[in-house]
Amino acid sequence: MRYIIIGAGAVGGSIGGRLAQAGHEVVLVARGAHHAALRDGGLRLKVPDGAYTYRLPAVEGPGELGELRADDVLVLAVKTQDTVTALHAWGPAPVAGGGTAAERLPLFCAQNGVEGQRLALRVFRRVYGVCVWLPATFVEPGHVFAACAPLTGILHLGRHPHGTDETARLVAADLEKTGFFEAPVVPDVARWQYAKLLTNLNNTVMAVSGPADGTEAATALRTRVRAEGEAVLDAAGIAYASVEEQQAVRGHKVDLVPLEGAPRGGGSTWQSLARGTGTIEADYLNGEIALLGRLHGVPTPLNDLLQQLANTFAHEHRAPGSMPIGDLVRLADEAVAFVQEA
Repeated sequence: MRYIIIGAGAVGGSIGGRLAQAGHEVVLVARGAHHAALRDGGLRLKVPDGAYTYRLPAVEGPGELGELRADDVLVLAVKTQDTVTALHAWGPAPVAGGGTAAERLPLFCAQNGVEGQRLALRVFRRVYGVCVWLPATFVEPGHVFAACAPLTGILHLGRHPHGTDETARLVAADLEKTGFFEAPVVPDVARWQYAKLLTNLNNTVMAVSGPADGTEAATALRTRVRAEGEAVLDAAGIAYASVEEQQAVRGHKVDLVPLEGAPRGGGSTWQSLARGTGTIEADYLNGEIALLGRLHGVPTPLNDLLQQLANTFAHEHRAPGSMPIGDLVRLADEAVAFVQEA
């Protein structure tokens, strides 16, 4: 199978690079300066076992590849806010032998949150969810840092909305044979994705007030944000893997280790601010909880606040980590008090 990585950033670059390292045929899809860097200098992936440069085909869209192949696997790794654009570009792409990518090819959504695969299912017939546990950093065109060992990541795979099939098992086998991924194939991948969503709710806390703030105030706020998310999922009757179950699967397989030269920063939301993209994924993380809260009558003042702050920071190109944690906690307390008094 040939793997086409649509969005060769932190997650996509790590997956594509490791697959290429294991001898798989990989095409990287990127835009702008990142595409130019990949095209001219290759993908530079720094990991605990070394620094690698992969000179792989790099394109901006399907037209540069001509007809797609019947054995192509599309891996969608763009931020959720860029999903619709990517689907409209790749869905109509012709496939050798007839039909389009949307009709014939599998699409694996390696994204945070749960909305990307919902959007994909409106266009593609064969959609797969991926629960991505793969801490990686992309802030400079052409360069990706994946700092976990002994594995680069753990990727739960399954059909969306549920089930498994031979394609999922074949892709999982390719990932695991690299030696750098564990890829459990599960019939309930959404249960793992919702568990990851609860962790991602605090991406915005890290993005606006700094990723390494270990103060008691920051820890308490993160606990409150997660508890609000859990209350919403419980009210909605949505199952999610427990913290204990996740820890049992991960163990010490994806421990962060220092990487010389790696940029100091935070998660994917922090990285969007660092790159100055002007957009951010909070509408599909904190905003997912806000949406479910409104649907099921559960107030979500903390996630409402974080969603609004993330979008403000992105639209105004504010520096990541520039709001003191004390100011963020004060705004959070005011948001909760306002709801309680209403």
